[in-house]
Amino acid sequence: MADNRATGGARPFRFGVVAPIRTDLPAWRDQVRRIADTGYSTLLMPDVQQWQPAPGPTLAVAATLTDLRVGTWVYASPLRTPRSVAWEAHSLTVLTEGRFEMGIGTGRPGIEDELRQLGLPVVTPAERLSQVRDAITSLRDLDGPGLHTPVAMAVRGPKARAMAVEFADTVTFASTPSDSRTEIIQMAADFGAIRDVELALHVPVVGDAVSPFMAPPDTDPAALRAADSLLALPADPKAAIEEVLRRREEGGFSYFVVGANAADALAPVVDQLTGH
Repeated sequence: MADNRATGGARPFRFGVVAPIRTDLPAWRDQVRRIADTGYSTLLMPDVQQWQPAPGPTLAVAATLTDLRVGTWVYASPLRTPRSVAWEAHSLTVLTEGRFEMGIGTGRPGIEDELRQLGLPVVTPAERLSQVRDAITSLRDLDGPGLHTPVAMAVRGPKARAMAVEFADTVTFASTPSDSRTEIIQMAADFGAIRDVELALHVPVVGDAVSPFMAPPDTDPAALRAADSLLALPADPKAAIEEVLRRREEGGFSYFVVGANAADALAPVVDQLTGH
């Protein structure tokens, strides 16, 4: 996203919702409209083959229902050729008149098993990262001088972070329950010292609710709370507001992505922090 920092250097908040189709279509359409009415900025789709409709067509439909931005959270680079990813992303930017954001990463832990099941080549982490670079480069070529599809990168290691410095509009740090708050905050500070971009947090747990597609079903909310993990937010709106403000102050995080099952619970937070 463009650098639209508020007065004083802090970026304004925005909130995205991962909302795959898990019900009948009329109920999902109603959910998308409710998310838009609540003040969320972005509707996001995961990239999990065989569990849901493909993200591209789903996002194209979602974009006709509201004026929300739409995006992938996130394309797994080894599931498609880089040119195919770029073509789909560019097409979504054109069809949504600039409301699409391409989230991309090297794939979830265990992506190798999914690749084998789908009959796709099992490539190394380095090759998957190279596929990310090729997809973004192809997207820039397809966009040309008149378009700019924002790119959100999910990164972890130093090579991925270096690539994000070069290409990303938004950065989220792939983390696990074993990561300490201090570790991720420091990672954000180190990145911010090199380049000022929008920093996002992937938050799969709100209160005791674990969001499907965003974390394993055996995720322990109590353990995350005890560890003061950045993967969780309180369900109580007042406490959640305090925690979101804390995360922007400590780490510069201004974009928060939650699951659809938590969207209603966090609606008061979104309303207060975005002025909806």
